[in-house]
Amino acid sequence: MPGNTVYIVDDDASVRDSLALLLSLRGYASLVFASADDFLNALQPDWSGCVVVDIRMPGMSGLELLERLQQRAPKLPGIVITAHGDVAAARRAFLAEALDFVEKPFDGEQLVATIERALMRVPTEPEGRATHRASLTEREREVMLMLVKGLNNRRIAEELGISPRTVEAHRARLLGKTGADNIVELVRLSDQGKI
Repeated sequence: MPGNTVYIVDDDASVRDSLALLLSLRGYASLVFASADDFLNALQPDWSGCVVVDIRMPGMSGLELLERLQQRAPKLPGIVITAHGDVAAARRAFLAEALDFVEKPFDGEQLVATIERALMRVPTEPEGRATHRASLTEREREVMLMLVKGLNNRRIAEELGISPRTVEAHRARLLGKTGADNIVELVRLSDQGKI
């Protein structure tokens, strides 16, 4: 579904990477975050899509994140994934309006079907999205130029002397501010002089 991003919040890098790969093979844009705090720090008011979140993470739990999203981003449906599911956690997840509660190891097809169901609940974007010049910080513009050149997050981090996680946060803000669904669209908008 164009216009929607799947935000993956999990402290396990292998889960983040495998889920992002699975989604990209299905044509979905995704952004990955290693913690709930990283996600909340990057969160933009115009983000559209759904959040796939692990329950147990260092710092803020996935359940706490879903509870905060009810206030900060009520239009972002949540899907909980966990290796430590119990009835109390499931109940709390559903009280925080989680769309589903999926246990690890999860079946990729089942999870993608749940994500598709979540994305169908997302309101469509208004016409004319990303037709104005986005207000980017100097660092966001630097990251954008490197992304447009095809550099990956790790390489950008090395070039700018920052962490790959910080690059991910800048990338998330870039996509949010420009309204681009993915890097390909970001390149197109940049070529058209819209950002």
